[in-house]
Amino acid sequence: MKVLVVNSGSSSLKYQILDMETEKLLCKGLVERIGLSDSHIVQKCSGNVFEETLKLDDHEQAFKRVIELITHNEYGCLKSLEELHAVGHRLVHGGEKFSASTLITDEVLEEMEHLVNLAPLHNPANITGVKAARKLLKNIPQVGVFDTAFHQTMPAMAYMYGIPYQLYETHKIRRYGFHGTSHKYVSGQAAKLLNKNIKDLKIVSCHIGNGASVAAIDGGKVIDTSMGFTPLEGLMMGTRSGDLDPAIILYLIRTAGYTPDEVDTIINQRSGIFGVSNYLSFDMRDIRKARDEGNKLAGLALDMYIYRIAKYIGSYATAMKGLDAVIFTAGVGENTVEIRQRVSEYLTIFGAEISDEKNEAIYGVGGIFSKEGSKVKLLMIPTNEELAIARDTIEILKH
Repeated sequence: MKVLVVNSGSSSLKYQILDMETEKLLCKGLVERIGLSDSHIVQKCSGNVFEETLKLDDHEQAFKRVIELITHNEYGCLKSLEELHAVGHRLVHGGEKFSASTLITDEVLEEMEHLVNLAPLHNPANITGVKAARKLLKNIPQVGVFDTAFHQTMPAMAYMYGIPYQLYETHKIRRYGFHGTSHKYVSGQAAKLLNKNIKDLKIVSCHIGNGASVAAIDGGKVIDTSMGFTPLEGLMMGTRSGDLDPAIILYLIRTAGYTPDEVDTIINQRSGIFGVSNYLSFDMRDIRKARDEGNKLAGLALDMYIYRIAKYIGSYATAMKGLDAVIFTAGVGENTVEIRQRVSEYLTIFGAEISDEKNEAIYGVGGIFSKEGSKVKLLMIPTNEELAIARDTIEILKH
């Protein structure tokens, strides 16, 4: 069974085709600058690379071109659309309505429209992509896989904020969590690597990239996660502040004279690693290089980044009343040996023992990098959200 996995952004369309009999990646591509005169497409299929610049006015035009390319006799991977069994869409916010992946119907789309105010930067783009795909691929089942769904097992004591309950009832203000598809995938992979039933494991999953979140997964179910009502809460990230005293925002508006929009820009786009390093970079490679050259603010940003990850892991071990494994994944978690090492050093109190040799050796491939006999297992697992979406899509079709 072949599945097309789609991730629609406001001006982009990322896609992959996977053969789910073998879970083999057949083709992947990216359309960027949709809506501009110089839209750009890159597609890689079976060693063939196709690239072009053209004018694509909207997502529907982009999808039409993608369909042409994936069925192209030279550059594509399908002889015809009859080989395509389903489309799986990455959808950011499912609110409380969607606690699992679901077949996309008119009713589901209508409900997603109602959730736009919870994710105004992401849901409209996701919906646009879904509508374009449904219009052009009318006879192919389409499934929505929500980033928030995996976190819907959190108890109320974890997802509620200490604000008037009426604000939850009226505006649905609560912690939702994000990166759920990634956390679900890597925790499942960890159970396989450890040869354990996931129901018997207490796992902290660290999705650490430009955006970053930590999830406490007890018996395969999330009991807490660091991102909240929006992806701003939690860890310090590339450009996002993470946890912040809310009175700071009021101070900046009332006393320092910033507008709400200016504060929004500060905490989402000019904070985190980027802000603390005095706008040096949000790329961890640049930060570490500058630190090594004596830049004190780069060193401070790195120290803060590592400290906050370790602090969250410790709090989640307490919340789960135990800890069996810690997973590092996503761009920074997968590629930065130093981050894994320094975070793991904080975890010796829980019985984690790192093997520096294994930590170096797992680059690019993943695996266990704790010492034999370590009470807490340390793992690096490359995430694969597209495969996770395709798996969920196939499961929905089966049922």
